Amino acid sequence: MLAVVLLSVVCSLAAGSLPIIHGTVGAPWPKPHEMQHILPGYLTVDPDHFSFDVTNNNCDILTEAVKRYKDIMFNAPRAPKSKSRVSWHTASGFLGELTSMDVDLMEPCEELPHLDMYEGYNITVIDGSGTISSISIWGILRGLETFSQLLVPSGDAYLVNATTVRDWPRFSFRGLMLDTGRHYLPLSKIKDTLDLMAMNKLNVFHWHMVDDQSFPYKSDKFPKLSELGAWTQNQVYTADQIASVVEYARMRGIRVLPEFDTPGHTLSWGLGQSDFLTPCYLGNKPTGTYGPVDPTVEANYDFLRELLTEVTGRFKDHYIHLGGDEVPFTCWESNPNITTWMATHNITGDYAKLEEYYITRLLDIVDNLPKKNGYFVWQEVFDNGVKIANDTVVHVWKYRQDTRWKEETGNVTAAGYRTVVSTPWYLNDISYGVDWYKYYNADPQSFNGTLAQKDLVMGGEACMWGEYVDATNLTPRLWPRASVVAEKLWSSQDLTNGPMATAQATPRLEEHRCRLLLRGYDAEPLWPSYCDVNYD
Repeated sequence: MLAVVLLSVVCSLAAGSLPIIHGTVGAPWPKPHEMQHILPGYLTVDPDHFSFDVTNNNCDILTEAVKRYKDIMFNAPRAPKSKSRVSWHTASGFLGELTSMDVDLMEPCEELPHLDMYEGYNITVIDGSGTISSISIWGILRGLETFSQLLVPSGDAYLVNATTVRDWPRFSFRGLMLDTGRHYLPLSKIKDTLDLMAMNKLNVFHWHMVDDQSFPYKSDKFPKLSELGAWTQNQVYTADQIASVVEYARMRGIRVLPEFDTPGHTLSWGLGQSDFLTPCYLGNKPTGTYGPVDPTVEANYDFLRELLTEVTGRFKDHYIHLGGDEVPFTCWESNPNITTWMATHNITGDYAKLEEYYITRLLDIVDNLPKKNGYFVWQEVFDNGVKIANDTVVHVWKYRQDTRWKEETGNVTAAGYRTVVSTPWYLNDISYGVDWYKYYNADPQSFNGTLAQKDLVMGGEACMWGEYVDATNLTPRLWPRASVVAEKLWSSQDLTNGPMATAQATPRLEEHRCRLLLRGYDAEPLWPSYCDVNYD
């Protein structure tokens, strides 16, 4: 019967009518791999008489998380003024009061989140106390989030079912990209996004920091880059500010992956670094415009080495994203000095060979920086046949209008490279109406390939490019659509695939959107609906 009702909701939405979506109550998002209500009853939770008790290993991340989650659970900024008892609990038996949850971290804390970090956890709520346990601090963080979502306001207290949860992520890389090159995003909005990522169990913040329009990264070594290349000096990210973002993310089990995209997307770089860009020509005369990085200027590689040494020192993650996408060749083709240099250096054929020369030099620089780094590249670097290191991660992003990204993913993994897929999850591409099904129906492993190839898919990433996004509309445009991507990357493939997957997710997504609103975040509506929140 439930399946029929949910299917009718989906059909009504597809037909353009306006059904009322009734959200679930106390259902976590993303959906755990294994969850059971072990007794037909509930417990009450009084905020004044409840505690998290750390029973084993402890560290700064855990101490801060316990405080944070008590605030998240009991001090929602948009809690309704009058709270009524919820009917789903009163029909079952009262099992007593839950006064504490033991937090059992079974191994010492790791200092930094990383690609292979363990994020599995267990939860047991059965009598006057319960337990959140994991061998990893990162698993404890995910368990705290799930427990916070199990609680349901009821009068002056909260209710929770007698429940067990055993959970772990499907993919190790569950990312979200923000673009601060097109529009500056204040630190408060970046940190709000990190909070929301933690609430959805996303674990990689891909920071596309600079682009053609602006260079907001404030370099100590090359101060003119931001002095001349940023929108204003009030819209830059200093070393201290970057450190605060990295630390804020660390406390939430989120990695920060910086991207400095070259040789294209670099017009703002050229304002503060002379001879960095290629002068464009018309006939034999410069036009006064500029194209990509000039790969024939040896000093440019020295500059990149010094800049990337500084960048990788500020960002603690093993990886850096080097870009490499959308390189226009017309300016290179127009420049007679480029043509002469290519002939002198025996670079023949099309200008993709010149790009290959540049990328090869860049990768060699990164391989020999003081801090040993791995790197991501956009798929064009692979498509153009550049020789890349075996541990390179190829980021698939093209072919958003069709399914050729699946063939691309198959080609990348057939060549033995790991990959992250973003193509189906460009959240800046908006449309009127109910649009989240396409995000939920996409799967980064849905390509023809062997099991070994599919194991090379590290996960996926939702992207929010910033041409039409700034602090005014970032949060509602991202959420809860990014929540949909988060569940696809966390939950079991069996739970999120199949003909009934979106129908079964619909009432849970409605509750989750209301949950984010209650916590103070302007998550956008997905359909006509009602959330019991206080906006005063």
